[in-house]
Parts: sequence; C-alpha cells; structure tokens
Amino acid sequence: MDVLVNNLGIFCQGVWMTIALTGLSLAMALPLGVLVAVMRVSPAGGARVVASLYVEIVRNTPLAVVFFFSAFVLPQLGLRLSYFAFAIIALVVYYVAFFCEAVRSGINAVPAGQAEAARSIGMQFGECLRSVIIPQAARSSIPPLVNVTISLVKSTAVASAFGVSELLSAMERVVFLEGNAVLTVLIITSFVYLAITIPLGSIAYSVEHKLGLRR
Repeated sequence: MDVLVNNLGIFCQGVWMTIALTGLSLAMALPLGVLVAVMRVSPAGGARVVASLYVEIVRNTPLAVVFFFSAFVLPQLGLRLSYFAFAIIALVVYYVAFFCEAVRSGINAVPAGQAEAARSIGMQFGECLRSVIIPQAARSSIPPLVNVTISLVKSTAVASAFGVSELLSAMERVVFLEGNAVLTVLIITSFVYLAITIPLGSIAYSVEHKLGLRR
C-alpha cells in the first residue's frame, strides 16, 4: 500500500487522463458511429459503399497504425495539435467503425416488416428510421455498445506510447520510481482498469438480461 500512497498523485493523473480520453472519444465516436450506421442501411448506394469501405478498412487496421498516422502523418499535413488531441483523433477514427457495427446490429434486429409498414403509410427513409427503426434498435444496441466502450477504455493504453500520461503511462512512471515493487504496481493498475470496466460489463449484462426477459 505504501507504493499507492507514495505515488497517489501519479495514479490519479493517469486515471483522470484515461477517463478524459475515454469520455471525449466516446462523445464523438458514438454519434459518428450512428451516422455511419445510417449510411450503411441507407437506400443511397453511394452512401452505403463509402460507409462499408470505411468500416472494413478501419476494422482491419491495427489501432497502433491509426495512432502512428494520427501522430506523425497529420503534422506533416499541417495539423499542429497536442499528442492528447492526436490520441483522441485516432481513437475516434478507429472506434466509429465499431460503434457503427454495434448500432447496425440493432437495426438489423428490427423485423423488416416494421420498415415495410412505415413505407406503406408514406414515411420517407429518414422519418421511418427516426420514428420506427432507431427507437426499437436502441434496446438491442445497448449491450454491444457497452462492450465497445469497454474496449475503448482498454485501448486508451496505446496512447502511452505517444507521450500521453494515461494510466499505463502512470504505471510505467511508478515502476521507474519503485523498481522493487513492480508486481504491486501491476496489480494496482489492473485493479484500476477493472474498477472502470467491470461496472460497464455489469451494465451490459443487466440490460441484455432485461431485454431477453422482455422478448
């Protein structure tokens, strides 16, 4: 416990940075993911192709490559930001694709007859999606969305390699200061990640269980 007490400030800074990375990335990636999901089910062929290409390319690209592109290529294109901002850009670009697929899975779970009934009474695609499909898809989308958010929390650790002082970076700093307590530092860091992700996992299980009972 002395390791935790003596380095509490470093751990708190790392936890705060992890939460900030997660919160800001989530706030941008989720609505963009919904937009891309709408494009993927859109009757407009061009929108579907663009969205599908984006999702397939990003999902099959390692996150570290996206970080490298954000941190080293964007500055060469004239974009001058902090590494924290570049980390946010990388996480958003990467997780838009996963949030998109989580939302799309919920949309696909809605019976096709719902959309057909909406069209039969004269609803346009946007109105049908907004009033009929999305409200029903939201319930089925919640568990996978929470799972993607948990993955996002863990992926913030990649930012430590780019100078962002999140939780993994804090652990490395403490290990450097407390070289004889490596195992203790690792355990503390693991418990902090668990303290963030386990409640999210419990939420996903609870929602999934309730939705299962309702069906």
